[in-house]
Amino acid sequence: MAQDRLSILGMTFHAHHGLEDHEIANGQRFEVDVEMMLDTSKAVASDLLSDTVDVRQVYREIEKIVVNQRFYLIETMSQKAADVLLSKFDIEQVTIRVRKPLAPLGGLANGTQIEITRARE
Repeated sequence: MAQDRLSILGMTFHAHHGLEDHEIANGQRFEVDVEMMLDTSKAVASDLLSDTVDVRQVYREIEKIVVNQRFYLIETMSQKAADVLLSKFDIEQVTIRVRKPLAPLGGLANGTQIEITRARE
């Protein structure tokens, strides 16, 4: 089976996650990348969206998780996203990156990021 990579990069959401009261009250920007490993040979042959993963649906699932749920840790958010995508789409593996550009670190930095890779069991 071919292992092709289908990605959505730089999804950006305003959401209310974190440990600090001001993070939860005011919210902040979160950026998410998704890379899905799948076999696209059927879609290549047919040129039909129904034969691949509809990235619009993937975007909506990520948006629901990031905007409508609450997490203290971006690690937990990443795992939830991986679980949902693996359960709802015909993919073999997914890599999720969540960035928190304005993480309160007590000093200057370009934020924090978690990257996880999960595969279908």
